[in-house]
Amino acid sequence: MDFILSYVAQFSIYEWFLGAVLLFFFLILLCYNLFVYRKPYKHELKRKDISVDDGSLPGISVIISSKNDSEQLEKNLPYILEQDYPNFEVIVVNCGSTDETDTVLKAAAYKYPQLYHTFIPAEADEINEKKLALTLGIKAAKNDFILFTESYCKPSSPEWIREFGKQFKQGKDIILGFNNLQIPEKVSHLKFIKYDNLIHNIKFLSRAISRKPFMGTGRNMAYKKELFFKNKGFSAILGIDGGEDDLFINRISNKRNTDVVTSANSITETDSVESFATWRSLKSKHLYTKQLYRGSAPLLFGFENLSKYSFILLFIASVVTGILSSNYILLGFALLLFTINLLVRISVINKNSSHFGSGRFGIELLMFDLIQPINNQRFTSYANRRNRAILSVRRWYK
Repeated sequence: MDFILSYVAQFSIYEWFLGAVLLFFFLILLCYNLFVYRKPYKHELKRKDISVDDGSLPGISVIISSKNDSEQLEKNLPYILEQDYPNFEVIVVNCGSTDETDTVLKAAAYKYPQLYHTFIPAEADEINEKKLALTLGIKAAKNDFILFTESYCKPSSPEWIREFGKQFKQGKDIILGFNNLQIPEKVSHLKFIKYDNLIHNIKFLSRAISRKPFMGTGRNMAYKKELFFKNKGFSAILGIDGGEDDLFINRISNKRNTDVVTSANSITETDSVESFATWRSLKSKHLYTKQLYRGSAPLLFGFENLSKYSFILLFIASVVTGILSSNYILLGFALLLFTINLLVRISVINKNSSHFGSGRFGIELLMFDLIQPINNQRFTSYANRRNRAILSVRRWYK
């Protein structure tokens, strides 16, 4: 023991600084893993299944907007229309489709009386087209609670609507759910895409569980119809390409009115990602509206990114210094912290991933964690360029 103390006493100020700051960022990352990323999984472990008789479940209207997506509608609508729920309707708004969407909807309506479909004309405002479609669907809804998904999504279970209905019985106005990606093996960077989607969902579910909601996904979320009209619909975000889900929830959610569903039966699955370019398009639309979020979430996760890069750089510096100066205590300390951080990260992410059906991850998580912020920045730049081009074209034609 005396030998170790005398050895440590010989550390230079620089070596003490490296060790102390490395420990600081290690503890920061440990807090993120244990108190942010672990929350959805822990929430599901603690959740007690609610038994609610059919007669007391609220009526729910499922709303879907669709444009030139007839094949996906034909494939996915039965999973929604055949849900095990006593009082629901499905409203599909056709956004001026030129494919077989109208034929598919008429055939489905003949078989399923709970399906109602309407349309907005093809010449509708391109930027606000989806907002107009959803507004029309919400106005047409007969029920007080609205559940949203997309034509390219399907529920993972016939109990999907029931999970939201049971949660609404707890008195909340907004319920946020998880959306999984079912991606063909041929798609490049498959594992990274699954990782990115998992992290994205964990973040907003975790913050909602902590009573600090900041967004939701239109592929799987619900809210009270009254809340939509109370906030004057999408008027605050008109003129923005997208945002009818994440940005709208960012504006209207708070610690009192928002909750989550995390059960396996509450998940929806997206199977339209058939290439890396398709995923980039979906991802970029979210990253564009993300720049307009209010609240502390962007700062919170921005600081996490800073901590990740700082920890890695300090780890490298500590290893190099330890080797060059033969300071094996600093070297061992750095390797120990790095190993613990990686093992905790893998454990936390895989527990969430196993529950939500996103596969398993190993040491590649280290690379994914470092690449994701850079990739997000690239996609954000791509989204900004695309939206500037769209606005330029619109101004030209005006």
